[in-house]
Amino acid sequence: MESEELLGNLGQNGEGEPKTKKSPLLSLEKDLTFYAESIREVAVEIMVEGISSCPIFIAHQHSVNIGEVILNKDELNTDWTIQASTLEEFIQKGIIHPDKKEHFLKSYKKPEQYMCIFAIVPEGANFVYYPYPKAV
Repeated sequence: MESEELLGNLGQNGEGEPKTKKSPLLSLEKDLTFYAESIREVAVEIMVEGISSCPIFIAHQHSVNIGEVILNKDELNTDWTIQASTLEEFIQKGIIHPDKKEHFLKSYKKPEQYMCIFAIVPEGANFVYYPYPKAV
């Protein structure tokens, strides 16, 4: 799912009236841009060390019991904490059912170009593929 799709889905309430509260995903986009180089380094490390060919990063504002914290919002004065995980851990924890692994892999974008983010918000959670900024 693209970030625009998630942002669009959160932009209105059930009656079609615009929400007055801004989507938390707007701040996520800002933080992902700020975190991009660090996330890319961890993704490359996960792949080079043979841990997984499918790194997944969990973005949240509370606490979760999956992955390892790599960027703490409280330490960095940002809105989102990022934890590093893998497809294998998502399957082991039951977030992705083993029967859905192939389906997930078909939609998984190149980790050299996109960060795979599992964004957890009060309304639920979803995968978002966010492109790394182009090198200048």
